[in-house]
Amino acid sequence: MTGRYLLRRLLAAVGVLWAAFTVSFVVLYLLPGDPVATMASGGLDGEPLPPEQLDALRARYGLDQPVLVQYGQRLLAALTGDFGTSIQNGQDVRSAILEALPPTLQISAAGLAVAVLFGGSVALVATYTRAFWLRQLLMALPSLAVSLPVFWVGLMLVQVFAFGLGLLPSVGANGPAALVLPAVTLGLPTGALLAQVLAKSLSHALGEPYVTTARAKGVGRASVHLRHALRNAALPALTVFGYIVGNLIAGSVVVETVFTRPGLGRLTVAAVGVQDIPVVQGVVVFAAAVFVLVNLAVDLIYPLLDPRIGVTS
Repeated sequence: MTGRYLLRRLLAAVGVLWAAFTVSFVVLYLLPGDPVATMASGGLDGEPLPPEQLDALRARYGLDQPVLVQYGQRLLAALTGDFGTSIQNGQDVRSAILEALPPTLQISAAGLAVAVLFGGSVALVATYTRAFWLRQLLMALPSLAVSLPVFWVGLMLVQVFAFGLGLLPSVGANGPAALVLPAVTLGLPTGALLAQVLAKSLSHALGEPYVTTARAKGVGRASVHLRHALRNAALPALTVFGYIVGNLIAGSVVVETVFTRPGLGRLTVAAVGVQDIPVVQGVVVFAAAVFVLVNLAVDLIYPLLDPRIGVTS
């Protein structure tokens, strides 16, 4: 790994974070409506406050400044991790995100475990089996799972395992049992994507000359599959890991809503409903930061697994 390679990746990460902040700022300020009036009325259907009180609230949150001034002030504050206070309840945005983070991390980690288990198993069995019908069936599963909407999968799981069989709770976050259905809902489409990439990469790797050489030397079929082909086939799957993590965070918004769980998803939905700009922007930038850090870690690990990448870059 060269210093130039590392510098380019760090600059790219900073650029993505700046773009995420700027785009979220522009989009949020282009939204129709007045967030202060919405907050002051207690929601979208409450009674409006007198104009002088609204002006005082706008001055309190800096919303009476020109947009460019607000952008500069918020960008400088964001560099120190300060995203202001919630217009909805006055809570510090950083504290609100940190409070909502543990349940989302819990469900994301469980979803990732389901995704790796499901995607890895399907890819390995599909490329290992000699039964043509089983191979075709397993190779078709990822495409089917990717095409299913997350909210529909969640509702079907609730209907079958909670309301139908009564095996698992349908809502809430009390105990490990309440984590099963949300994790499966979140992990299935992500695992399907992983299975598609890994299965295609494994199929390609099994046709490489080094695999033929290993077989000619008498290496067992399972050993060739798991020790030789899988090691090289895992590199493309590692590339999409950053996308998978981003997909898990984005999917948590839907899953937490469907299963009535606390977390960043519920926090985001509530903030969007009342145009709580600081909270929405804080969550967007936080999600972008997680995405960037994971991709940066993947970029730094990749040359260690394949030194040719650092040299060619």
